[in-house]
Amino acid sequence: MPDAGFRDKLFRPFRPAGATTIALIPVTARIALDEDELHESFMRASGAGGQNIQKVETAVQLRFDVRRSPSLPEPVRARLERLAGRRLTQDGVIVITAQRHRTRERNRVDAMERLLALIREAATPPPPARRPTRPTRGSKERRLEGKSQRADLKRLRGPPPGD
Repeated sequence: MPDAGFRDKLFRPFRPAGATTIALIPVTARIALDEDELHESFMRASGAGGQNIQKVETAVQLRFDVRRSPSLPEPVRARLERLAGRRLTQDGVIVITAQRHRTRERNRVDAMERLLALIREAATPPPPARRPTRPTRGSKERRLEGKSQRADLKRLRGPPPGD
């Protein structure tokens, strides 16, 4: 088991390029994440890319601990765990891997945008359940009128009466 110092070097907090310190990352009007809650590590991306992909660690793995995050309200946390699916580990950490782009910075931004989109989707409350209603008298009459017109049309297709 590696020591804690090694782990801190491996999982660095997310900091956009050129920024010295950013305290909060806005997600919605009422939810903002502390940048220390996000940890990223870099690895070599898979797939085609020639020499660049074999030498440079451009893929980004962004980790966010949902269960220990003080920034998320409980209902949002529960919806986020359901939405995350297989990206959620047994410890309650969402792992997002970004390797679509050739540069590390674009992959960092891509991973961050995907995490924020997931949290925004979890932050929207589900629509209220549908209350079942009975059909109105007018809708019943329209339905029966349509049925009788269709029956008349089909009756006309048959042989004439008396044959």
